[in-house]
Amino acid sequence: MLDKEVYNQLFKPSFSKKTEVTYWDGSVKEYGEGEGEPVFKIIFHEKIPVKELLNNASIALGEAYMEKKIEIVGSLQELIYDVYNQAEGFLHNNKFKKFMPKEKHTKKQSAADIHSHYDLGNDFYELWLDNTLTYSCAYFKTPQDTLEQAQINKVHHILDKLFIKPGETLLDIGCGWGTLILTAAKEYQVKATGITLSEEQYQHIQTIIQQEHLEDQVTVLLMDYRDLKDYQFDHITSVGMFEHVGPENLQEYFDVVEKNLAKTGTALIHGISRQQGGAKNGWINKYIFPGGYIPGVTELVDHITKTNLQVIDLESLRRDYQLTLEHWTKNFHAVKDQVIADKQEDFYRMWDLYLQACAASFQASNIDVIQYLLVHPNNNTIPMHRN
Repeated sequence: MLDKEVYNQLFKPSFSKKTEVTYWDGSVKEYGEGEGEPVFKIIFHEKIPVKELLNNASIALGEAYMEKKIEIVGSLQELIYDVYNQAEGFLHNNKFKKFMPKEKHTKKQSAADIHSHYDLGNDFYELWLDNTLTYSCAYFKTPQDTLEQAQINKVHHILDKLFIKPGETLLDIGCGWGTLILTAAKEYQVKATGITLSEEQYQHIQTIIQQEHLEDQVTVLLMDYRDLKDYQFDHITSVGMFEHVGPENLQEYFDVVEKNLAKTGTALIHGISRQQGGAKNGWINKYIFPGGYIPGVTELVDHITKTNLQVIDLESLRRDYQLTLEHWTKNFHAVKDQVIADKQEDFYRMWDLYLQACAASFQASNIDVIQYLLVHPNNNTIPMHRN
């Protein structure tokens, strides 16, 4: 009975929509409000130890879902969105998230963290990403844009913000599978360099460089951003990168951007930020993004202003990332059987939970994705306005 009361205290403030919970002993209890059939059903096949819930409800319930100890009937994204919208729900209440994994961000550990996520195999990401293999927030000019078109839009949106000119140089810190640097070289006629810690991404870009004879225009390096040595690029981009460096390294990250940016250059830093302040999620850090940390907006701006850089433009793309994740989820569901055959069912359930939980988090404004356009002081060479 005591265990059931803890669950009751966990769920009672966590749902606004009618939610039916079937416990491991067959008893059923409803939470939230509404008439008719429940919007969501949560079915416990096994009891999750109360101690695990009190240590970190996110980890305990996430693991239970992966292992099929819990089943969800209804939209997983909408269920998590509902919980995020409850101020006293277990995703916000500190008494249900005491434990956070301890992390470090040495060069060796950062390489291992990146390898664990991005080197799952290009064939895995090719299953559900679009043809550009872009694994970051897209930019939807209209909600009807395809995912591929929206990813192409995003690359142009970034490069256009830089006021880039033919013949100039570009550095992309954390270059992914290379769409941005390849587009910059081929369509903007710049010399582009990308750096990554992912061996799979590095090999993918090297293959394209050779196939398209871009050796004189594009360079990719397998290296840590901390090993950059004042190369002075006309422009710098970094997309979805600072979430990996850890809070203790954010200042060094922006110092690296400043030291490698020409005095009349522009830098576009794009990443997941929290307007409510920095945070991390125990389950995501344990299973998806080891070492991940989402900085707060004021935290980032504070680090930027401690360098000799200034913010001249800031733009939120929160709803674009929600829509991006919904496209990824739909694509991921379409290849369910293949993912399970290749990676097993617990892996599929883990990634499905990750994609839908992130979509819900953006939907609820729990996290945001923001582009920061940076310049050195006294840079009066670029146009006065964004457009």
